[in-house]
Amino acid sequence: MIGKVLGNRYEIMEKIGGGGMALVYKATCRLLNRFVAVKILRAEFTEDEEFVKKFKRESQAAASLSHPNIVGIYDVGMEDNIYYIVMEYIKGQTLKDLIKQKGSIGVDFATNIAIQISSALEHAHKNHIVHRDVKSHNILIKEDNTVKVTDFGIARAVSSSTITNTGNVIGSVHYFSPEQARGGYTDEKSDIYSLGVVMYEMLTGRLPFEGESPIAVALKHIQEEPVKPIDINPRIPKSINDIILKCMDKDVNNRYNSMGEIISDLRQSLVMPNGDFVKRSKFTDENTRILKPIKTDIGSSEAGTTNKNSFDNSGRQYNAVEEEMPKGEHKKKHTKMTALAVIGGLILALTVGGIILVLVNFFSVKEILVPELTNLTEEQAKQALIDVGLEMEVAERVPNKDVPAGQVIMQDPKANQKNKAINPVRVTISEGPRKVVVPSLIGQSYDKVDLMLEKEGLVEGEVDQKYSEYPNGIVIEQSIVANSQVDEGTIVDYVISIGPEKFLMPNYIGKSFEQTKTDLIEKDLILGNPTYEPSSVYEKDTIITQSITPGTEVNRKSVVDFTISLGKESGNKVPLILQVPLPEGKEQMRVVVQMVQNNIIERIHEGYHNSSESPLQIPITGEGKVLFEIYIDGVFKESVEHEFK
Repeated sequence: MIGKVLGNRYEIMEKIGGGGMALVYKATCRLLNRFVAVKILRAEFTEDEEFVKKFKRESQAAASLSHPNIVGIYDVGMEDNIYYIVMEYIKGQTLKDLIKQKGSIGVDFATNIAIQISSALEHAHKNHIVHRDVKSHNILIKEDNTVKVTDFGIARAVSSSTITNTGNVIGSVHYFSPEQARGGYTDEKSDIYSLGVVMYEMLTGRLPFEGESPIAVALKHIQEEPVKPIDINPRIPKSINDIILKCMDKDVNNRYNSMGEIISDLRQSLVMPNGDFVKRSKFTDENTRILKPIKTDIGSSEAGTTNKNSFDNSGRQYNAVEEEMPKGEHKKKHTKMTALAVIGGLILALTVGGIILVLVNFFSVKEILVPELTNLTEEQAKQALIDVGLEMEVAERVPNKDVPAGQVIMQDPKANQKNKAINPVRVTISEGPRKVVVPSLIGQSYDKVDLMLEKEGLVEGEVDQKYSEYPNGIVIEQSIVANSQVDEGTIVDYVISIGPEKFLMPNYIGKSFEQTKTDLIEKDLILGNPTYEPSSVYEKDTIITQSITPGTEVNRKSVVDFTISLGKESGNKVPLILQVPLPEGKEQMRVVVQMVQNNIIERIHEGYHNSSESPLQIPITGEGKVLFEIYIDGVFKESVEHEFK
């Protein structure tokens, strides 16, 4: 497949991934000169005509999605029985790889990822597209931590065609909703369940259900409750734990109704990590009660008496108990029951009257405008409410890195809303930043540090560089000692190695002069005074000699002079020498010489020199009248005009 061109446009370069249904390749779009990802269906799926039809339909539907958190689909095609989708090429890693690498992800970072995934799915659902295969493998994390959800469209075809037709479960059963595992009807709420599994995996580092076979895992999704995430990772806040469990409720009616609701609760969790705002269904088995049947006088009796219905000689029915009871007793009983009825009626009337009176009083209570309490101290907020005739109730105290300890984070009702005088205003008070442990950065690669700090709720600070025996890019110092406990949000500075101060001089002989100049910058060496000579051995613009012998030990910032080939003497004009005087008393200066002819500027020399090299000799060639401009340390010094004959 490598080297093949699809659609006379997409040239396959290398394989970058694959799954049970398709292989993914990196390709070049010849028309727009950019990298793309090409997903090609495996051969076994191309034989299923029904699947192919649905694949085309759903892929085209997915191509209509346009959202910053969804991998863009550029093209869909078929060629030589190869069905392919051309997608946006993402440079980064999958969420699955990130979880494998880190074990579990920090709460704030994971919440941010979940919000972006939810936003992508919300957009798809509004366009009547259900993903049906949400899993960490299908979530891409770019280098700037932007989330991209992929594999839209083909998931619907898989769930409705391949499972039914092949009898095999295609996809990731570890992320299936119970209704998917049963092979039942699936909709947007199936994506909500799968999102819950992904969040569970991010924060605990493991999946909620494991088994010896896909069927065993599917049965657990249907029958078993997962271990609560907070029981696996105690650092998970209550609100996030509640959000995950609500997403993963086995009853679709008890899950969130939409991705928008999830996004709202996820954002709320960042402000109130331990808040009790996630609403779960109140209709559980505990609310179900079996009522005993009510006994009546017909066909029943008190203990020790008979209450059988009898008939007299004429066939008239009479009650045996009533016949056996003496007349005086019967009258007493009737009087007693009448009295009880009257008393009961009075109690009922008083109760109803009392309720009505309470309701009247309640609805007639004065309503007061609630003042703004956020960012006030607890005492200030309490006094502000007393001043307007209201009371305050502290609903909870939670850690918060953005609001100082003792200040109000949230209030209910909100500011400028009306509240009855008899109802307290509930507030959430900040406990200040939570304490976190500083990770050990020393020995880690520079490109991993930001994620390590973010995982712990810390902030990356200034980065310095020093020479050391460690390789370039490795952390060698950190401003706060590892394993120290600090406030969440603390800034951590660190130092990375730029390699040893001394190293062995590379061999540049025979290499391109342009390539050599780039390498000198990377190795922190200074380009000295280049000279030019014709050569029958070395090609034009390649190095003939260097002032520091290859393989000898050299310090960084050392100056290296080169002799550069002009090529064979025949066919080349012998260059003239431009004398450039240098200022006295400077150990290092940057000299640039530009050639200007016909309004075209060409830089012919750039390098660092010292005063002892004056006058600097620059070889020049050209035709006709040419102007040479000389700059030292970025400042124009003089121009020299020369006419070549």
